[in-house]
Amino acid sequence: MIDPHQFALFFAAALLLAATPGPGIFYVAARTLSGGRAEGVASSFGTGLGGLVHVTAGAVGVSALVLASAQLFTALKLVGAAYLVWIGIRTILAARRDAQAIAAGLEPAPPVGARRAFREGVVVEALNPKTAAFFLAFLPQFVDVGAGHVALQFAILGVTSVILNTLADLVVAVVAGRTQEGLGGRPGLVRRLREASGGAMVVLGLGLMLARRPAS
Repeated sequence: MIDPHQFALFFAAALLLAATPGPGIFYVAARTLSGGRAEGVASSFGTGLGGLVHVTAGAVGVSALVLASAQLFTALKLVGAAYLVWIGIRTILAARRDAQAIAAGLEPAPPVGARRAFREGVVVEALNPKTAAFFLAFLPQFVDVGAGHVALQFAILGVTSVILNTLADLVVAVVAGRTQEGLGGRPGLVRRLREASGGAMVVLGLGLMLARRPAS
């Protein structure tokens, strides 16, 4: 159905894009540094499910409808950006609060847990209209209309991209988990890393607010 040569080109491009830092990667890093590897892994699968939301929507044409409507695109953009900024600010405040508790000889706040990390990961990715724009702009270049089953081809390419993105997030979770474990005796550095991850999410959220609807 999909030409092997075209798929190889797509796979190479998607792999490169999967390694490019974005909201999902920074969210996974922040969750791992805060709650450990289990939360990082859960958040990775959450962002993966959020990506599948866009793949499904793109395959049935919903994403195209959103991108074609200035009002719908703006609404989704603002909600997603606000949520990302809120998560980022919460991450920064939690990092400082935990550091103050440790300095005072108190126990830091308990981790949010894998279930909540998973749910938030879904929302972070599903509310990002730039992901929808990416799928609708990038994937069709590798779809062979003459071969038929266009929606199925789109879905296969989209799922492949989501799998690669999820694997990249899992690598981040493992690396961040080892970093957290190795810096157990240096809470100040862990706090700064968590603040940096939160700050990156705030910046990405503000950048999302300025995103323009792709030209048709």
